[in-house]
Formats: sequence, C-alpha cells, structure tokens
Amino acid sequence: MSSKFWAELSNDYEKLFETEIGYDVIIHAGEGQNVKEIHAHSNILCARSQYFRTAFSNEWAEKRDGKFIFRKPNISPQLFNIILRFIYCGNIELKNLQGPDVLKLLIAVDELSIHSLISHIQEFLIEHQTEFLHQNPTEVLETVYQHETFTGLWDFCLENICKEPKILFNSENFSSLKAPLLELLLKRDDLNIYEIEIWENLLKWCFAQQNNIQDDPTKWNKEDITRIERELYRFIPLIRFYNIEPTDFFYKVYRYRNVLPQDLIHDLLEYYIVPNVKPKANLPPPRKPDLKFQIDSTLIESKHIPLFSSWIDKKESSYYDRKNNPYEFRLLYRSSRDGIGTETFHKNCDNKGATIWVAKIKDSTQIIGGYNPLDWDGVSYWKTATDSFLFNFTNANDISTAKAGYINGQNYAVFCLNTYGPTMGNLHCNQNDWSNTNCGQGNPYPNIGIPEYFTIEGYEVFQIIKN
Repeated sequence: MSSKFWAELSNDYEKLFETEIGYDVIIHAGEGQNVKEIHAHSNILCARSQYFRTAFSNEWAEKRDGKFIFRKPNISPQLFNIILRFIYCGNIELKNLQGPDVLKLLIAVDELSIHSLISHIQEFLIEHQTEFLHQNPTEVLETVYQHETFTGLWDFCLENICKEPKILFNSENFSSLKAPLLELLLKRDDLNIYEIEIWENLLKWCFAQQNNIQDDPTKWNKEDITRIERELYRFIPLIRFYNIEPTDFFYKVYRYRNVLPQDLIHDLLEYYIVPNVKPKANLPPPRKPDLKFQIDSTLIESKHIPLFSSWIDKKESSYYDRKNNPYEFRLLYRSSRDGIGTETFHKNCDNKGATIWVAKIKDSTQIIGGYNPLDWDGVSYWKTATDSFLFNFTNANDISTAKAGYINGQNYAVFCLNTYGPTMGNLHCNQNDWSNTNCGQGNPYPNIGIPEYFTIEGYEVFQIIKN
C-alpha cells in the first residue's frame, strides 16, 4: 500500500521558500531602483533547474560568507518570485499577468532551463493572451524567433501573421523588422494578402532602412538608386510579380524599374503586353489569399468581423469565428477616400440596407461605431429598430476592450437627414461635428464609455451582406 501526500509536500516547500530558513543563495533580481534581494536554497535549485545545477557544479557562481551570489538584472523581482515559487512547490499562476510580462517570464524560464514551464507558458500565451501579438508584433516575432525552444509559440505567431499580415505590416514598428525575418515571411506561400500589397509594404520597409528616402523615383539620384537596389536585392525573387494585376504593375511596380533587374522588367513587360505569353519557368506558386475574409479598411482588421457578426445576431462575442462567419462586410464609404462631407456619405450609403459604421477618435487608439439594421436616407428623421447597437473599443488593437450596447426599446434608434452623418440615439454627427449628449431623447442606448465630445480622424461604412 502506498500513500501520496503531494499537496502537503508542496505546502511545506512553499513555507520553506517564504520563511527562507537555512538559505544559502542570494539572488539580486532586477536593476536600478527595482533591484530586490531574494533568498533560496542551492540544493532545491539544483534539483529543479539545469542552469543552477551547472552553476553550482562548475563553481562559476560567486560565493561570499558561505552563500552563493547571483545577479539577474534582466529578470524582475516579480517574475523571479513566480519562478522560485514554481521551483519550490510546483505551483504557478499566470492569469494576473499581461501578455508582455508572460513573454518575459517565458524568456526567463528558458534562460534558467526550466523545461516543464517553457511548454506550459507557451500554451498559456496561445490560449489566453493572443492580443499580445497585435500590440507589438515586430518585437514579439523577433523575440520568439531568437529562442529555439519556443517552437509552439513561433508556429502560432507565424500562422496568425500569415492569416492576417496587416497585424505586422500596419504596425508602428514594422520598419524595424530585421531583414532575415522579413525574408522568411515573404517566402511563405500562405500570406493572406494581395501580392501588390506585399510589394508596397516591402517598399515601405526598404525606404525606412534608407533614412526614410522619399517615395518618388523621379527625385532619386544615382546614389539613392544604388542604395535601394542593394536593399531590395535579396527580396526581389520572393515577390510574385506575375500575380500582380496589369494596372497595379504599371502604376505601382513599373515606376520603380530603375531599381529592378532589367531582365525582370523585360520579361514582365512581355508578359503583360504580348498576347499568350506565359510566365517564365521555375517561378514560386501564386499565393492564394482568403479574399472572402479580408476587409477593405484602414480602421479595423479581419479579427473584428466575427465579433461584429456575433453582435448582429445577438450572440455571445465569440460565437462566430473565421470559419463560420455568416456575413460579408463591403466597404461603401471611407471619409479619407470619398471626402468628409455628409453629402458623399448619403450618396454612397443611402438605400443599401443594413450597415455598420466605424469611426476613429483623433489622437487615440479608440474606435466607436454602430449597427443600423435599416436603410440610411436623407429625409426620414428618427427611425425605430429593435436590433441596432452602438459599440466602443477603447483600444482598437485589443478586442477584449470592446463593449456593445443594444437599443433600449426601439425609439430613436437611427436618425436620417441629409445634413447628418451616421447618427444613432444620442451619438450625433451633425455636419461632421460629433457629440454624444442627451438632446431630449433620453438614453436610447446604454452608456458604453463613448465620450461626450470628441473629434473624428476618419470613419468608414460597410454594407452587411448575408453569405
């Protein structure tokens, strides 16, 4: 007969960690004003970590007054305490940490060779903290790439960026991405984006490497041309030029002919101009982007679509995903493209059925908007509805910050007049002056954190079409 008392054993070791009785290791964790002295026991560290086992056996750890001294300025006291608590009693709590801190913890346990935690933390990040990739994709991608043991997280990041390349290409730090990583991405056949957009983003990255040289080939001198040629050289074979539409090729590729191989320009011109000419042999296969799930927007990404669809059908926020999304979101109006006037809003959006509009608040990451299940028009004044709603993302990049509020009852759901843009309840767009104040209609929609007065950087309207 055998008995197991794992919980009691774990509790006893946790008490030993907390009371520090008989400690012989001093760890200085953190740096600057955030340094903290932490005490531990060498025999327990040896048993649980290859890093400490090697340190003590090779005697390269500093020793003073009979105690081993370690200095770990790259690991914060908070994270080191989490690691030591796991080493002592096998318990770890990650749910109170933000994605970036969990990633730092993963880097720390990799350095300390705590292999069981490496897999566990990767699984936690993938399952619970996916938004961290959207917040700083360049840094996350490069960090994960540098650690061979992060294979699960690397595959996850690569798969998500290939599904939604704009996560990376539209990020603030895209231009700081290291060339080998960009090369690795451009080799992928599953990048879910038009080839011309890949080319445009490559140029954006290239110009940033050359101290933001201006995007006007007519103003380049010979030195500029040589520098850009050298920067682009390794990437040119990775662009599927033959899969770019003729119009895009002429206006967006051919104008850069001075920095492209002349034999390539000749072959492409022949292909686009001469009838029945086939592409040259040994070309990489064309990428096949999932165009159905892409959204033509400068304000939102495809990750927002399942959320909007779930709200439209009054389901839980995670009810729909990429695979079962029932709606197409077709761009009708973009203020930066069509003009900010309410006249163009009504010209593009009136009598088109159900729509969702999205607006970005100036000098912030906040987006707001609403769902109108009816038509827009220029004459109806107030309309009643039972399924309309407003929404608010305090951070557009983080869908966990989203709130939606459905109409209370059905009155004052949507307002239509030719001098008004998208107006619902107390949220008014009057001659492009935006406000969210009670104008005598009470509170048709609940308070979801939309400010009372604000300036809009731009807004878009999408027609909702059932697949």
